[in-house]
Amino acid sequence: MVKKNLKSQRYATSVAIIIAALGVTYAPIPGLKKTVVIVSGTELQEPLQQLETKFEQINPNIKLELKFQGSQDIVNQFVDQKNDFKPTVLIPANGEILTELSDRLRATNNTDPFYDSPRPIAKTILVGIAWPERGKVLFPDGRFQWQKIEQAMQAANWEKIGGSSNWGSFDFVTTDPTRSNSGQVTLDLWTQSKLGGINKDSFNNPSVQSLFNLIKKSVYQPPRSTDILLQEFITRGANDADVATVYESVALYRWQQSTANQGKPYQIYYLNPSIESTATAAIVRRDVDSKTADAARKFLDFLTQPEQQAVLVQYGFRPVNNTINLKAVPRSPWNQNIPGAEVKPSIQTLPPPDAATLQEIQRLWERVN
Repeated sequence: MVKKNLKSQRYATSVAIIIAALGVTYAPIPGLKKTVVIVSGTELQEPLQQLETKFEQINPNIKLELKFQGSQDIVNQFVDQKNDFKPTVLIPANGEILTELSDRLRATNNTDPFYDSPRPIAKTILVGIAWPERGKVLFPDGRFQWQKIEQAMQAANWEKIGGSSNWGSFDFVTTDPTRSNSGQVTLDLWTQSKLGGINKDSFNNPSVQSLFNLIKKSVYQPPRSTDILLQEFITRGANDADVATVYESVALYRWQQSTANQGKPYQIYYLNPSIESTATAAIVRRDVDSKTADAARKFLDFLTQPEQQAVLVQYGFRPVNNTINLKAVPRSPWNQNIPGAEVKPSIQTLPPPDAATLQEIQRLWERVN
C-alpha cells in the first residue's frame, strides 16, 4: 500500500513537472513581451477595440495600447512631442496626412521617419447627412449642393429658405479643419465647388476667404473628430444640428443610434464629387526599436487579412481588399435599408488634398475671423 502511494506521488510529481515545462514553453516570457502603441483617428476606435482582444490572443507576446485623436492632431502632437506616451504606429484617416508629417520631420532631420512605406487599412468617403424634413427643404431634388448650404448659412434661419418658422436657426456642422481630416476635406470640396477647381492661389481668392469666414462664424466650436461630431449631432437632434459632413463609415455605423435617439433617422447624401479617405498606417522610427517594429508589422498584417477587413465593413468602412463583397458580409450596414446608402454610388471620386493644400486650408481657417 505504501509502495502504491509512493508510486502515485511520483507520477503526480512527474505530471506537474511536465505541465510546468509546457507552461514555460508557451507562456509569454517576461521581458520579451512587446508593447505596440497605436494612435488612430477616432473613426476607427470601435473596430480597433474589438480587434485588439483577438490579436492579443493570437500573439500573446504582443500587447496593444490604443490611443485616439483627430487625424491632424495625430501629426501635430507627434511632431511637437506633446504626447505623454511614445507612439509606435500612426493611423490618420488620410494617407496624405502622413506625407505632411514626413515633410515636416524631414525639414528638421533628413532621415525617413517611417520603418516601411505606409500601408492602407480601410477606405471611406465624405458624405452629407440631414434630418429628413430639413433635407427635403434644402435639397428638394435629393442631391447635396454646397451652394444650398452657403445660401442657408447666409439666410441664417429656416423660414427664409422655405422651412418651418419653428425650426429656428440653420445649423451646419463640420469638424475643426486644424484637427480633423473630414473638416479639411469638407473645405477642400467646398472650395472646388465654388471655383471649379483648386490651384496654388485658390485660398487667396476673396470669395473663398469670405466663404471660410462665413463657415467659421456659423460652425460654433467645431468638434475635434468625425465620430465625436456625429455622436453630438445625434444627441442634439434637429433645431441644434441640421446638416453635417461626415465619413460614410460612421454615418452607416451610427444610423441605428439616430433612430433610437431621435425617432427618425437621418438621411445620407452622397457628395458629387466626393473624396475618398484611406486610413493609412505608418510605423514610426522615433523611440521604436526594430523588435517593436516587427511586432507592429504583425498587427498591420492582421488588420489587412480578409477576416479583419470584414469586421471593418461591419463598421461601415470599405475594405482595401477589393475581393470582399460589401453585401455578403454578415451584419453589413449595406443590408440594413439605410436611407440614401448605396454600395456603388454614381459619383466622381477625387484624390485627397495634398500636403500643401492641407496646410493652406489650415492657415486660412486660422486667419479668418
